[in-house]
Amino acid sequence: MAKWKDNVKVKFKKLVPEAQLPAYATPEAAGMDVKAIAETVIGPGRWAKVATGLAVELPPGYEIQVRGRSGLAVKFGVTVLNAPGTIDSDYRGEIGVALLNHGEAPYTIYPGDRIAQLVVARAPQADIEEVVELSSSDRGTKGFGSTGI
Repeated sequence: MAKWKDNVKVKFKKLVPEAQLPAYATPEAAGMDVKAIAETVIGPGRWAKVATGLAVELPPGYEIQVRGRSGLAVKFGVTVLNAPGTIDSDYRGEIGVALLNHGEAPYTIYPGDRIAQLVVARAPQADIEEVVELSSSDRGTKGFGSTGI
């Protein structure tokens, strides 16, 4: 695995013996693949929380973003329901992945299947300030679709 100067230590705990630590598929991958520990069938148009058997400890100021795997989405129509999901640095429970089956047939997840990617990201908290006016910008209040499709 490549070492970058801004790597951060992330601690994972196996909650059950069959859990597998997440792993990067290539030296420069942004996301770690995380695997299921139990068989789960997701019907068409349905969703399910898939267990990983892992808990995590992140340093303050970081989050893990839970993102879908492109292969599951393109081949089977299975995506992360609340993409990207967020794991906060103070959460110590089991990592569960909410998957949605957009396909026309039931999809079965088996123990050891790669179900999502975990991306470690900085997550600074904002200093919230209420103001009476906001500064102007060229875009202004133009919203959805205003910059093209």
